[in-house]
Amino acid sequence: MKFKIATPERVMLETEVDSVSLPTQLGEITVLAHHMPLVANLVPGEVKYKQQNQENIFAVSGGVIEVTDKNEVVVLADTAEFAPEIDIVRAEEARERARKLMNENTQDQKSFTSAAALLEKNLARIRIAKKHHSHKRQNTGN
Repeated sequence: MKFKIATPERVMLETEVDSVSLPTQLGEITVLAHHMPLVANLVPGEVKYKQQNQENIFAVSGGVIEVTDKNEVVVLADTAEFAPEIDIVRAEEARERARKLMNENTQDQKSFTSAAALLEKNLARIRIAKKHHSHKRQNTGN
């Protein structure tokens, strides 16, 4: 099936895949060829797609997914990064900034909510980057 992921900045990927697993508000879903049409909100987390028995992973911060009746999955993500692109140190620094903002803005609901979303995004980035880096070490024997 066709798979496309785009952010406001760029089209990250447009390819043929065997399956796609996505984090939605109702939990993780896996889409296989000829899935029924669907629109769902994407939440911060891990998107996995498989091509010829190889799994690829990237982090998303939210957005929308659409599964069409034309056998394609389209992801419109707020932000997305392939696992190898994630800088763990920068993600951990961003997580700490978000935690501080949450503590400072306990009275301002809008600021608190923005900080909480930033925290959730960076926690997902860190989790995915660490998973990718440990998986990479296991595969290379390092």
